[in-house]
Amino acid sequence: MAKKRERGARGARADGAGGGRRAGGTPATTVLTDAGVPFTVHEYVHDPASPSYGEEAAEALGVPPERVFKTLVADVDGALAVAVVPVAGRLDLRALAAAVGGKRAVMADPAAAERATGYVRGGISPLGQRRRLPTVLDASASRYGTICVSAGRRGLEVEVSPAHLAELTGAVLAPVGRV
Repeated sequence: MAKKRERGARGARADGAGGGRRAGGTPATTVLTDAGVPFTVHEYVHDPASPSYGEEAAEALGVPPERVFKTLVADVDGALAVAVVPVAGRLDLRALAAAVGGKRAVMADPAAAERATGYVRGGISPLGQRRRLPTVLDASASRYGTICVSAGRRGLEVEVSPAHLAELTGAVLAPVGRV
């Protein structure tokens, strides 16, 4: 069963201080709170035996998989880039490379993705990453008022508008997901 916590434009700061990570939050939720962006946190019990983090999240939250997006890190011509695509589909590596002005993309080494983002696999959020990487949000996100993405750890999702997500990550919208 999923728990839901809503945050408004003036999201509560658990520690009352400015900047940095808030008690009980993640770098992703801190970015959203600091930006004054409305968002909702959805928490569920992660099953380590689940074969797909994204599909597990969609099922636990009762949200269609087309509205739950996974964050993938790829190596494009020797530099890391982020793709945010629906969990119901796959990443089109050629389309990602083209969207960031590259020629060839392959999935990044998981350890390199974790080092660059500061998050663990299955909990990588497009928000609040250690290093800001070029980001591409699949164009299908624009069909929805809100989408869910990882909030920075397994079992924690954040629901936010695609426009705010793109603004805060510097993402471009491009058709990089395929069914």
